Amino acid sequence: MKAISGISLFPLLLSSAHASSLLSDAVLRKGIHDVLDHQPIKHSECKQYKPTGPIETTLCDYETLEGVTEELFSNLSELVHLPFFKYFQVDLYRECPFWNEHGSCIDPGCAITTVDESDVPEKWRSTTLSKLEASSIEKRHELPGCYYRDSDFCFLDDNTEGDYFDLSLIPERFTGYSGPGAHRIWRSIYDENCFGLSEMSLMGGKSPAPISLPDSMSEVFENEDHEIDHAEHCLEKRVYYKVISGLHASISTHICMEYLNQTTGEWAPNLHCYIERVASHPERLQYIYFNTVLLLRAVSRLGPYLSAYDYCSTGTHDDDQATIDKVNKVVNIAHNVGRFDETVLFRGQNANVLKEEFKTHFRNVSRIMDCVGCDKCRLWGKVQTTGLATALKILFELDEKTLDPHTNANLLQRSEVVALVNTLYRFTESLEAVNNFRVMWTSMSTEDSEDLITKAEHGTVAKVRPRLTISRETKLTKSIRIATGIS
Repeated sequence: MKAISGISLFPLLLSSAHASSLLSDAVLRKGIHDVLDHQPIKHSECKQYKPTGPIETTLCDYETLEGVTEELFSNLSELVHLPFFKYFQVDLYRECPFWNEHGSCIDPGCAITTVDESDVPEKWRSTTLSKLEASSIEKRHELPGCYYRDSDFCFLDDNTEGDYFDLSLIPERFTGYSGPGAHRIWRSIYDENCFGLSEMSLMGGKSPAPISLPDSMSEVFENEDHEIDHAEHCLEKRVYYKVISGLHASISTHICMEYLNQTTGEWAPNLHCYIERVASHPERLQYIYFNTVLLLRAVSRLGPYLSAYDYCSTGTHDDDQATIDKVNKVVNIAHNVGRFDETVLFRGQNANVLKEEFKTHFRNVSRIMDCVGCDKCRLWGKVQTTGLATALKILFELDEKTLDPHTNANLLQRSEVVALVNTLYRFTESLEAVNNFRVMWTSMSTEDSEDLITKAEHGTVAKVRPRLTISRETKLTKSIRIATGIS
């Protein structure tokens, strides 16, 4: 099968995303070909300020992001292996606040190894950091083991409990965690916790595709007459959905990229898994691009703060400078590509109310991570929800004066900085994985690729999708509101 070169990804993604249903064989086939036949067109920087694709509120395009993915991935790969960015403290065993979660993943792939505190530089240990973080003048709303401030989009650990982990030694990949427990997590995030939008359905099929996302962005906002009420579902709610769905799609890509062949015991990319989870729904790839641009914009705004940060772990200038040099390379890329216009959101008469609702929902998602029954999944879920929440705070809560490192040196917890960079790395790694899957696809024979498409068709048609509805406050949302003390 020969690749299609020189084709813009925008109309390909847009036409597929606007299809009425991907259950149609013809549309599903086209979606898979659009994603996997595409060959990136590279640009060095974002020169086209008018969006040419369906990424809302961004001022850059898919091709530009693809053009820097390799360089960005290379720099981030080195950065997240440096001492400052690889050690992360988190309490993985806090009780699930919403339901009785007694189960856990018994598969060896779920297990992770902690790092002894003595191996962590003293200045990054909880006893030292707590003294700095306690100096913040912003009021904390505290719960056992965690808290949030008014500007936070997630709950943060208070470092009184928890273990240290070396993130560079814990890949995000297939663990075997699935079934009712995994379904319940995503169902809670989508059905119960996304502005009342019930747009998540459970699949009846087996792994590697236990979860289904909506077929298109427009489908999420249809009313009973299949018409879109743009007044009811404003830009902020659509952005929220894209952030959550982009995270889900990125996680799915990682799982498929490092998939365990349970027959041979070998780890390898699983193209069939990727086609079922992502490529057969091209809009999911859009959400990964969207989140990457959003994260890059946050890094760009945080550039001066990151450049002035004290990364030193050994007490030597060379150690600190090596980290700063690598950080500055990432920041420079972010300046060119992170073209996201955060000023178009949260404007108007009810802006503050809507922002508080947005923050409340995202905080709830961070709390749901305590209910994940797989240690490795819970770890990366906490890291990435914290990373995305940090990006949202940078974009929507902090002005330039607040971001000044000279007047606000302790603006962010160390865990927020580590999570932000590692989350950007995870999304960039997803984009790199997409390119690898495209190489696999183009090297296949027509017969083999046709067989994969046929399997995807059968798998998709077998999954029943309920009507999307708009609901009132759900039981889970109410329990979250009560548990967090939000009236």
